[in-house]
Amino acid sequence: MRMFYPSMVRAMTLGLALGVCAFGAEAQSPAPRTAQAPERKAFSAQDQAAAGLPAFPDSRFFADSAADFRLALPPRPGPWLALSAGGEDGAFGAGVLTGWSGRGRPEFALVSGVSTGALIGVYAFLGASYDAALEAAYTTINAADVFEAAGTPESLVDAWPLRRLVDRSISARLLRDVAAAHEAGRRLFVVTTNLDAGRPVVWNMGAIARRSGEEALALFKQVLLASSSIPGVFQPMLIDVHAAGRTFHELHVDGGLASPFYVAPESLVQDGAADLPLSELYILVNGKLTVDFGLTQRKVLPILGRSFSVALKAGERLAITAWSSWAQARGVELKVAKIPPGFALQSKGSFDPDYMKALFSEGRQSMRLGRAFEARAAPRRDQGESATAGLPR
Repeated sequence: MRMFYPSMVRAMTLGLALGVCAFGAEAQSPAPRTAQAPERKAFSAQDQAAAGLPAFPDSRFFADSAADFRLALPPRPGPWLALSAGGEDGAFGAGVLTGWSGRGRPEFALVSGVSTGALIGVYAFLGASYDAALEAAYTTINAADVFEAAGTPESLVDAWPLRRLVDRSISARLLRDVAAAHEAGRRLFVVTTNLDAGRPVVWNMGAIARRSGEEALALFKQVLLASSSIPGVFQPMLIDVHAAGRTFHELHVDGGLASPFYVAPESLVQDGAADLPLSELYILVNGKLTVDFGLTQRKVLPILGRSFSVALKAGERLAITAWSSWAQARGVELKVAKIPPGFALQSKGSFDPDYMKALFSEGRQSMRLGRAFEARAAPRRDQGESATAGLPR
């Protein structure tokens, strides 16, 4: 069983690169404020292979590295939560999580997040005590809190407001809470895409947090911003690394380039062969899995935007189908939540507050009523330990 296909990845890459289509008239190629970005220090593929962060030696690994993934896993089995990309539709996921608290949300052994799912994932990882902050993050903002319609040499809009928002939201106290959960054996993963290496990177956020201090806080924020940086639309993040006595910058962008969500490396789950330390798997899709009807204008951007929306939704369905097959083969309970097809309210623009509030309410109410998650694979009751059999406890 192959989890992701090259054609799907290409479609997602192009779709995200053309994410400006979602911004409409707000991002019609504004003139850049500066003529060009500063020159980058050149480095080789060998430098990249050896690159690391000396102060945070266990903070990251390539998302396709099975060996490094194994080393980063939680020591004990438990429920896992994977949060997808989705931009402003992350309001739905935020609503689901806050509604879940009232029904007894589990303490997740592992939470992974991509793009907007990375921002939600921090609060999901920390539990119900952060529900108020999660709700505020998706119901009290508008487009001006995320970007300014002013181009840069690297992007169609300037994401300085998002940087300010993340800076205000991620505190030293939050970092300590993430570190404490990590020390207790739980894991928080955030995915970015290293454009230089051409590979997705998983950041072990608890390993960063437990170092504490200003350097850890700054890197934690950088990773969250990188995971949400739609290439060509928002500025990429430059992350300082070291190799062979040299210091240089890697260019990191949205983790959704490789996959809409992240559970494990493809090589570990081919043919349903992998044992993973999870008791249940929840996938929270910040969006619909189908494209609503819409009359497409006969202009380049609307045609491209509509076309890639169709491709992206197909990619999400493919990824969920693949994980459903894996879970069924391993006897793992898999549940998927998504925006219901019947949610008809349309956004009036990027990060429309009324749309996001309504979407948050939809997610919270659907979870309170017990209908947010749909079972895609059921546990095998004839096996004592199913998916976690043979793993150390």
